[in-house]
Amino acid sequence: MRMSLRQVAVRHPAAAAAAAPALHDIGLEVAPGEQLAVIGPSGAGKTTLLQLMACALAPSAGAYRLDELEPWRLPTRRLQRLRGRLFLAPQVPPLPPRQRVVTAVLAGRLPALGAWASLRSLFYPSDIPGAYEALARFDLDAKLFERVDRLSGGERQRVGLARALLAPARLWLVDEPLSSLDPARADQALASLVEVARERGITLVTSLHQVDAALARFGRIVGLREGRIAFDLPAAQVTRERLERLYEREAAALPQGAPAAPPAPPVALQCR
Repeated sequence: MRMSLRQVAVRHPAAAAAAAPALHDIGLEVAPGEQLAVIGPSGAGKTTLLQLMACALAPSAGAYRLDELEPWRLPTRRLQRLRGRLFLAPQVPPLPPRQRVVTAVLAGRLPALGAWASLRSLFYPSDIPGAYEALARFDLDAKLFERVDRLSGGERQRVGLARALLAPARLWLVDEPLSSLDPARADQALASLVEVARERGITLVTSLHQVDAALARFGRIVGLREGRIAFDLPAAQVTRERLERLYEREAAALPQGAPAAPPAPPVALQCR
């Protein structure tokens, strides 16, 4: 899907009237099938940006278009159909604890199913092989019939990501997908998302605290700070100096492989 954000601002509905917008003057153009990572310190507005892109939050100013459509000008039913073409993976996936993993993963297909088929799928999983294959991408196929409440936090996060592989979506919006994963699992999960999105021509936008992973897996990096875009660059042009300015030496994990930008001194920072 193609996305266009022009001078967009977003104010949370529950925010105080005097509070500053969560996002200010956001301008982005994302081509169909493009992949980009959004990085920045905590509170920069990364989750808000993904919620805006997912049509979960309306802009308070500016224009947001998806495939030349302005979502918030559409009738309710057309907006709902448009949302069915999007997949938003929150950092903590909303998985019912007593549900079987196979059912939780196949829930990714619900936007494409009618009411009766959706209800039936809760009791009779319709595509067990498809669920198995999606879970195998994240090394979770052995958990196919486990209950969700018996999984670790990292396993639940990977189940939430496996849903994307079955969703009838042309845009994946993935919020902090690596927060509960060890380094090996994190690399496997991110590689799977990027590979499948590329194979299917799906537009992928993910927010990440792991700067080294963002630089390694994504060709385009958007730096966000205090609700504004600090930079929008190819990964090869994201220098340590830019990262230091983005994080202002706040608990930032700057990768060793980031190109140096003289006269920036060498640093060793760590992100949480």
